[in-house]
Amino acid sequence: MATAAPSRFDDIEDSAREVEAMIRYVDPGNFVTRRYVSQGAEINTGTYSDHRVVVRDAMPIRDHFQLDVHGFRIATQPTAVTDFHDKAEVDRIYEREVEEHVRQLTGADKVVARGWMIRTSADLTARAEEKAENYTHSGGIQPPAGEAHIDLNTPTSRRMADFTYRKNFPDGPGYKRFLISSYWRTFSPPPQDVPLALCDGRTSFGGEEKSNTLFIVDSFPEGDALTAPVEGEEGMIAATIPSYHPGHRWWYFSCMGRDDALLFKFHDSDHSRTWRCPHTAFHDPSFADAKIRESIEVRTVAFWE
Repeated sequence: MATAAPSRFDDIEDSAREVEAMIRYVDPGNFVTRRYVSQGAEINTGTYSDHRVVVRDAMPIRDHFQLDVHGFRIATQPTAVTDFHDKAEVDRIYEREVEEHVRQLTGADKVVARGWMIRTSADLTARAEEKAENYTHSGGIQPPAGEAHIDLNTPTSRRMADFTYRKNFPDGPGYKRFLISSYWRTFSPPPQDVPLALCDGRTSFGGEEKSNTLFIVDSFPEGDALTAPVEGEEGMIAATIPSYHPGHRWWYFSCMGRDDALLFKFHDSDHSRTWRCPHTAFHDPSFADAKIRESIEVRTVAFWE
């Protein structure tokens, strides 16, 4: 069930500062779309194009945005983590913090964190060239995502929710609603050079869409092997990637501080609300003194029993 685009937007939104930026979308057409990730690098198959769009600055009106209306919101949430590059410290503290904060922000009965990832706009060439063995896509450092996407498609979301609930609450009564979301924080000083752009979820249904299967690999395939048939691919984790549509309405929060946390939806099973939020990194031309962006994201599954 798609959410209809609003017929008009609040005047406060129309007054926001605007930035012109290039956002990469998948092209319409019939081709294999896959995302391969390895240590310090990610690549997509298929054909993509950059489109010039307007990205509005949400920071001056930050309290206006609502999770169930726009698909995203920002909140102030200090963290006890002192060094996000200390994996042991992050593992010990951060996921429990995130679970509790997501529970507070959503009103869910239970929240389960499903791993974290650091992303940086710094050059990761050396890391990407290191040989990776048994690479796992969690708790590492990757570049910013380079194209508009929603991390999970609907079948993947349903499977993830069912698996997560059964694993963590085997004696639970079951759930009537789930929400899979990302909790995103930048910990490098502002202004950041490559912030995160968020698409108003109400405007996200125009244009063509494709599923993009995730392959976690030690090294990237080459040539025809990138798109060769893979048995069981339809049951693998897959994202949704949209093609360009002029109705997409993009936002970002400029100059985020370390205590700012973004929560945005991958998939809400309650489709009477805005239930998803496309997003991507983009180069912000606004600030001459922009600094390298370092951020950490935690994927969570929230349940209403």
